[in-house]
Amino acid sequence: MAESHTRRRALTLIGTTGGIALAGCMGGSDDDGEMGGSGSGDDMSDDGMDDGGSDEAMANVRVAHLSPDAPNVDVYVDGDMVLEDVPYRAVSDYLELAPGTYTVMITAAGDPDTVVFEDDLEITDGAFTIAALGELSETNQPFAPAVLEDDVSDPGDNARVRLVHASPDAPAVDVTVGDGETVLFEGAAFGDAATTEVPGGDYTLEVRPATETNDGDVVATFDVAPEAGSVYTAFAVGYLEPDMAPADAPFDLEVVMDA
Repeated sequence: MAESHTRRRALTLIGTTGGIALAGCMGGSDDDGEMGGSGSGDDMSDDGMDDGGSDEAMANVRVAHLSPDAPNVDVYVDGDMVLEDVPYRAVSDYLELAPGTYTVMITAAGDPDTVVFEDDLEITDGAFTIAALGELSETNQPFAPAVLEDDVSDPGDNARVRLVHASPDAPAVDVTVGDGETVLFEGAAFGDAATTEVPGGDYTLEVRPATETNDGDVVATFDVAPEAGSVYTAFAVGYLEPDMAPADAPFDLEVVMDA
């Protein structure tokens, strides 16, 4: 039955993966949702990186480990380890790089011979997240890192919030607030990224299976408190049915402050 009230749509989905999928994936062997703080995980180092000179526009790149059945990983750029022993759900700080083409390799932690991913990646000036998505087991989704372009510009009096759907067994979702009164994200499928801006304040996000009328049953709620003038990414991670999944990683929301 159609609802009698009219939903105020804050955003419709703006693009698959929100960036560029990396090609050539190689085979190989509870957060409470409160917004704030910087990404978790080990800080990136800049050992062996060419800063390209102070007058050149730079790129800022970080890595998010969102593959629930993958082990801790090490990340190499042009043969230099920039992240070590990164656990699932960790989001690194940004590494500054000169624009150019870099060979990015992801291996099992402490085991450089077990290569999960290796490919050349062209980086332009701006901010980017390399997100490790999917599963090594490919039970629901194949393992496929993706590059997301991060909009870290000043949102002014609002807060900018991006949703990245990284839950391998979850269907496309709608995200609403106010008991469905306001639709923030609509029809976000696995691998999608979408962005909205909202006034700063306290919200309870309602995650629902996507429907034409955005009124699916609520499968999870998360309390968040975005601050005006700040930028966030909310990664939907884990499994809706962890008992039937290749890893015990329940569905959750990993929220990091981008800027």
